[in-house]
Amino acid sequence: MFALHFAGFLAARLFKAVIVILAIAALNFVLIRLAPGDPASVLAGEAGATDPEFVTRLRSQFGLDQPVWKQLLIYLGQVIQFDFGYSYRNHVPVLSLIGERLPATLLLMLSSFIVSLALGVGFGALAAGVRFFNRARWLDTLIMSVALVFYATPLFWLSLMMVIVFSVQLDWLPAFGMESVGANFTGWARAVDIAWHLVLPTLALSFFFMSVYVRLTRAAMMEVMMQDHVRTAFAKGVKPWRVLRRHVLRNAMLPIVTFAGLQLGQVAGGAVLVETVFAWPGIGRLMFDALLQRDYQLLLGVFLVTSATVILFNLITDIAYRFVDPRIRVGGGAK
Repeated sequence: MFALHFAGFLAARLFKAVIVILAIAALNFVLIRLAPGDPASVLAGEAGATDPEFVTRLRSQFGLDQPVWKQLLIYLGQVIQFDFGYSYRNHVPVLSLIGERLPATLLLMLSSFIVSLALGVGFGALAAGVRFFNRARWLDTLIMSVALVFYATPLFWLSLMMVIVFSVQLDWLPAFGMESVGANFTGWARAVDIAWHLVLPTLALSFFFMSVYVRLTRAAMMEVMMQDHVRTAFAKGVKPWRVLRRHVLRNAMLPIVTFAGLQLGQVAGGAVLVETVFAWPGIGRLMFDALLQRDYQLLLGVFLVTSATVILFNLITDIAYRFVDPRIRVGGGAK
């Protein structure tokens, strides 16, 4: 019975996701067309040609001379066929460019998500434990103060300071890029080299979200600790660490899972800044370059893939909710 209801739930979510993605694609298209700048004029200027006829030919070649509504219909038809168009600035299909850069962005996003979640939940649980048992309360104060500092620190400033301290001054970690230039590593050596370059961008992107997890985990656990079933477990003589793990942290996971789904969407936006500072070859940097070059098709493709990624992460969060909280499963089955 649960499998049948879950299949219906998943089909409904996928249908809504497709509708939302098409609506986002249409909205992005209209907003970009309203932005100032003409890609044909930019290309003509780079070629050193100021002839109006040359600009007109470029506009006709890329379909920019058509009415906006017609361009929109053509674009949506291409999106349905998984054709994101052609980058007239890079002279390659948009999907190929995004496919080359997407793995680097996903690697950065997932690594920062895992680090921020693990550190945030761990330190948040530690702060809640020492506060509740009235032991080493200075540690709770220290953890919450450090979390507040990271929450209030601008991401770009933190990234630059990490480059200055750990790369320039201490020379511990590489500052820019994804791999060592000219090293030509292969196999395990290449994986280690990429991981070494990944440390600074991951930490820079993780610290803000880690601070939110710390505060959220501590607050959720402190609330659960006041409930009757936890007091009953302590009264029965259950070991404190077991109560915290099985009764407190498990019931405090719902708000954490909610924010985790939101974070995965926000990381995509934060990755643009981090990739620019650390010269990380992901789609965030690609989007920034496309914006400067007025490459409309590439910009639309990056926006669409980013939006689809966020929607996918939200879908995963909805699915995780049904497994984390049995009450949602029961409610779905009742319907």
